[in-house]
Amino acid sequence: QVRLVESGGGLVQAGGSLRLSCAASGGTLSNYNMGWFRQAPGKAREFVAAIIWSGAITYYKDSVKGRITISRDNAKNTVYLQMNNLKPEDTAVYYCAKQSIHASGYTDAAEYDYWGQGTQVTVSS
Repeated sequence: QVRLVESGGGLVQAGGSLRLSCAASGGTLSNYNMGWFRQAPGKAREFVAAIIWSGAITYYKDSVKGRITISRDNAKNTVYLQMNNLKPEDTAVYYCAKQSIHASGYTDAAEYDYWGQGTQVTVSS
């Protein structure tokens, strides 16, 4: 059973940067496509970014393109989310997730079957 643990969240001022990490245990991430989602208070969980198993193709929510980069190091069994020029509207709990082998898309949370516990990102104005 794959276990995912996020880290790297925190409090940052608008315009600042954070790098989130998602470390896996109990499974080899290199076999799977991975995604990052976020959930702000009172809002639904939303897609942020995804990356295929090899790292060769990535997908992003339109509003984060150019500011957020997803990457992975399969040798370290870890997926990253580099977030630059952060805005107050980026404030949320960020979750990494493993895409189900039966999935047909990348943006729907229902396409992912294992989730981390989340890490809080707070951006002050």
